[in-house]
Amino acid sequence: MEVHAKLRNLHMSPRKVRLVIDAIRGLNVTEAETRLQFIPKMASGPVLKLLRSAIANAEHNFQQNKEDLFVKTVTADGGPTMKRWRARAFGRAAPIRKRTTHIMLVLAPKSERQKNTKNKLKPSERPGKKNRIAKKPVAPKAPAKKTATSVAAKPAPAESASESSTNTIA
Repeated sequence: MEVHAKLRNLHMSPRKVRLVIDAIRGLNVTEAETRLQFIPKMASGPVLKLLRSAIANAEHNFQQNKEDLFVKTVTADGGPTMKRWRARAFGRAAPIRKRTTHIMLVLAPKSERQKNTKNKLKPSERPGKKNRIAKKPVAPKAPAKKTATSVAAKPAPAESASESSTNTIA
């Protein structure tokens, strides 16, 4: 049995909220609650309040235990945008978009998590996805050509120190 909780018209941009909700997606409820308490983002407060509301819904309405739940899905979608104007140079105006967010949180029992993981296929086993995953063949590299300048530029081997000292004395 899934438990839904919604938060609508949160006065915060969806992009900032997604940073927080990505950290709790798929976690156990107790672990998600602990993480949200220590995430240093302003969005963690409203998301934590929503998570606690969903837990209370599950315990009161569906008689489910808190330890048996996990965060199945959580989404942050854009809500209505308030449009304001900011004065700019030469009598112009620049738009300001004050964004809002709708957050949807779904909790489910851990038994549903185990059912869903058994049916998942690897990308190579999915039908119709063969060309997308296959690696392109790499052409072998051609050997480097030797030029006359590279052969001539090669320095001659140096004489050893003992040979050079005997030549100067004699």
